[in-house]
Amino acid sequence: MDLMKYFSWYLITINIVAFMMYGIDKEKAKRGAWRIPESTLIGVALLGGSFGAWAGMKTFHHKTRKKKFSVGVPLILVVEYGLLAWLMAGVK
Repeated sequence: MDLMKYFSWYLITINIVAFMMYGIDKEKAKRGAWRIPESTLIGVALLGGSFGAWAGMKTFHHKTRKKKFSVGVPLILVVEYGLLAWLMAGVK
């Protein structure tokens, strides 16, 4: 069961990173500074950080008008958590 422990820590970490990335990108957007590429923001959601990405979008009101984010991130979230539930059902 060590694998599940490591996987849980991975999910916690990637979601914190995703949340922080959305906050950092929002601040940089306000200042007109260098931005985090959209592909990176979507990519971190695809790597398991979809909840953090969604929470960052809602908290920082960032990328909420762009369809690939307003539809894509929640869709990734549903798929990832559906997959997680399916995997957890198989673990005894």
